[in-house]
Amino acid sequence: MKQETYIKITDKIRKTSHGEKVILFLNSFFTDVVYIAFFGLLLQKIIEHRYAEFARIVMVTGISFLFVSVIRHFLNTERPYVKYSFTPLLEKEKKGDSLPSRHVFSAFVIGMAYLYTDVFGGVLILLVGVMIAVIRVLVGVHFPRDVITGAVIGILSGLIGFYVI
Repeated sequence: MKQETYIKITDKIRKTSHGEKVILFLNSFFTDVVYIAFFGLLLQKIIEHRYAEFARIVMVTGISFLFVSVIRHFLNTERPYVKYSFTPLLEKEKKGDSLPSRHVFSAFVIGMAYLYTDVFGGVLILLVGVMIAVIRVLVGVHFPRDVITGAVIGILSGLIGFYVI
């Protein structure tokens, strides 16, 4: 997206009654839903004495998260608000580490963990991941390529970790 597009979107949200509060609430809400669901899934596996599934979920998501974090660090790509000099709706101090989006990656790899044991839950979490991706672009902290890359890596990590290995 171009500078004008980000400025137009963020200005429109700011000018809409409660627009900024709503989009920031949704950003936090959907992120919290994913992380609470993740810990709920892990707790469920412990309660059900499914320790092998618990371990697999922790290993796949954990190793994948470290992998994405290392990629981000070495790529260290600029965030839209840095590249285009505008004020994002979501206050961030980071200037880099934009690609891939770790929020979106996390939602998608957690969605894949759910698919591994509960298809309905997995589909719900993946849909929430799509919402997070859209919001992260709308608030101006990621480019579309960042969230798409995060989603793809999350899906591939889940496919490899839960269905191939």
